[in-house]
Amino acid sequence: MLMIRLARTGARKQPYYRVVVIEKDRARNGRSVEVVGTYNPRTSPASVNLKLDRIEYWRGKGAQLSDRVAKLLRSGSTTAGQPPAPVPTPTGEADASAAA
Repeated sequence: MLMIRLARTGARKQPYYRVVVIEKDRARNGRSVEVVGTYNPRTSPASVNLKLDRIEYWRGKGAQLSDRVAKLLRSGSTTAGQPPAPVPTPTGEADASAAA
C-alpha cells in the first residue's frame, strides 16, 4: 500500500520535511516513489509547498494520507498548485479607476 507522508531532512534541531509517496512498510527516509512537496515548520508562518495535482493523482491510485499530511492539506496554506491570491489595490487607485 502506498502512503503520502513526511520524510525528515535537514540538520539536527533544524527539521525540514519532504512530502513523499512511499510504500507503507519502508523506513521513514527510505526510497520514495515521488516527492510531491515540502514542509518547513521553522519559518513564520510555516511554509508548505505541495503539488496538489500529483497528490490527487496518487490518491486516485489508492495512496493513503498520513494524519499530518491530511492536516497540512486541510490547513489551506499550500502555495503550489493554486492560483495566486489577488493583489489588493490601494484605495486611491480604485476610486480613480471607478470614476473614469
